[in-house]
Amino acid sequence: MRFYSLLLLCLLIGGSFTLTACSSDGEDGDDVETSASEGREQVPVEDLYNKAARSLDEERYRQASREFQEVERQHPYSQWATKAQLMSAFAAYKDKSYDEAILSLDRFIQLHPGNEDIDYAYYLKALSFYEQISDVARDQMMTELALDSLNTLTTRFPDSRYARDATLKRDLTLDHLAGKEMEIGRYYLARGHINAAMNRFRAVVKDYQTTTHVPEALHRLVEAYMTLGLKSEATRVAAVLGYNYPGSKWYEDSFKILDPELRKQIMDDRSFVDKTVDSLFRPD
Repeated sequence: MRFYSLLLLCLLIGGSFTLTACSSDGEDGDDVETSASEGREQVPVEDLYNKAARSLDEERYRQASREFQEVERQHPYSQWATKAQLMSAFAAYKDKSYDEAILSLDRFIQLHPGNEDIDYAYYLKALSFYEQISDVARDQMMTELALDSLNTLTTRFPDSRYARDATLKRDLTLDHLAGKEMEIGRYYLARGHINAAMNRFRAVVKDYQTTTHVPEALHRLVEAYMTLGLKSEATRVAAVLGYNYPGSKWYEDSFKILDPELRKQIMDDRSFVDKTVDSLFRPD
C-alpha cells in the first residue's frame, strides 16, 4: 500500500492515535456511498478512516474529503471524528476547494479550540487565503484576509512549528499590498492627480516600511513635491531616501530631478534634516 506521504502528514499534525489510523490497512477505496445512508449496518470507524486516508494518499482529494466527512457523520463522538474534520479540510485544500476548506476549518476552530492541532488549523486557513492572492492589478481582499490569518497564527502561536513559514508569507503578503498601493499611486501621478498619488506613496512609506517598495515610494514623493513646486519638501524626502537607501537607483533618479542648488544642499550639509523615515510623518 502507498501510505508514505500520508504517514508524513500524520506525523506532522497528529499523535500516536493518528499514526495508528494512517498505517492500518482497510477496505479498498471504491467510490461508493456509505452503508449507513442505505439502511445497512454502520461501517467500523477504522475502516472508514483508512478508506479516506487511502483516497487522500492516492490524490483523490475531493473523494477523500467526502469520506472523512462520513467518518464524522457515522461516528460523531469518537476521537476519529475530530481528526477526520481536520483531514477533510486538508483534502478540500489540496483539491483547491478553498471556500469549503475555510468553512471546515472555522468549524474545527470553533468546536476544538484546545485541540493539539489547532495551530495547524489556523495555518491551513491562512494558506487557503494565501493561495488565492491575485496579481496587484486585481482586488486584494484575499490578500488582506491572508494577512489577517497569518497575523493571528503568529500572534497566538509564536512557538508553533508553522510560525516561521507564516512569518515569511506575511512579509510577502505585505509586499504584495504595498505593490498595490504603488500601482494606484503611479496611476494617479501619471494623470496629474498629485495629492491622491502622494497619499498612496505615503501609505507605503508609513505602513509598509519593511517592504521592497519603500525606495520607489520615496522617489515618487520627490517627483510629486517637485511637480507642486514644493522644493524644500522634495529635498527633505530625497535626503531621507539617500540616507536610508544610498545605493538605490531611485535615489539616483531623485537626485537628478533636484535643482543644482538643492543637490548642493544635500551634499554639503548632510545633517540638515532628520533622515529617519519616521521623521516624514512627525509634525515640523
